[in-house]
Amino acid sequence: MPACLPPRPGHPARVPGAVLRAVPAPALVVLSGLSSYVGAGFAVTLFALMPSTTVAWWRITIGALVLLVWRRPWRRRWRARELAVCSAFGAATATMNVLFYASIELLPLGTAVSLEFLGPVVVALATGRGWRPRVAVVVALAGVVAIGGLGLDMSEPGQRTGVLVALAAGGAWAAYILTGRAVAGAGSGLDSLAVASAAGSLLYLPLAATTAGTALVDLPTVARVLGVAVMSTVVPYVLDQVNLGRLRSDTFSLLQALFPATSLMVGVVMLAQRPNAWELLGLLLVSGAVALGGTGGGNRVPARRRA
Repeated sequence: MPACLPPRPGHPARVPGAVLRAVPAPALVVLSGLSSYVGAGFAVTLFALMPSTTVAWWRITIGALVLLVWRRPWRRRWRARELAVCSAFGAATATMNVLFYASIELLPLGTAVSLEFLGPVVVALATGRGWRPRVAVVVALAGVVAIGGLGLDMSEPGQRTGVLVALAAGGAWAAYILTGRAVAGAGSGLDSLAVASAAGSLLYLPLAATTAGTALVDLPTVARVLGVAVMSTVVPYVLDQVNLGRLRSDTFSLLQALFPATSLMVGVVMLAQRPNAWELLGLLLVSGAVALGGTGGGNRVPARRRA
């Protein structure tokens, strides 16, 4: 029996993926960013009730439960190497979430995302081919600096800490892209995503164990936690797996330049965080970078490997 048997033609599990693969990659990135940062906006409202680490853990855990019930990955056989890659992906994903939520507790949403974006910038610079992605990375980096770096008061301890945490989240974001590419390339991205999410939940369980019950105090809080998990985990990571399976790492990383702009819009609408002139300039630079280098084609993942 194949180690990774594809579903039968016409199987319902194949339909969403087929539909999503017909959508242009930039559109999926925008949808992923909107969903993720609307969820982050809801998460900010929960920080008064529980630590940001706990909010992030619930996001990861509920997302893992949804994916496990949907995909039922235990129905297939897993090689040790596949499980190791999934665990690495899950650790990177969970760490990225925990650090990002800690950063938006200290910084405006758009600023935190802009600083975090330095991780994908490094990936795009390291893996890009030709002059277009490299020039686009420089332009995107200038936009990120304009959005996130020029309006900060580094003499304020909370903002200094927020910057360091956001940069660390960027490193985890880079690891997420690279390990996610390996997971998507294995030909079973959503099954692997379910396993990875479960691994990430178990990794950070000790940090949330004593405060997790706070999320269950009343129905409105439960509803907000569920909204954060679905909007920020299930929807964007499914969309990311579709893109990671058909784009090179540099192209995928560069398209993430749409995220600072998306998060800035969500911050304005949901959290009344108004952009200044530097942030608006940064949006123009980021948009130009995406137009320059984000439309290039990528190498598709090799055919599914059989046992």
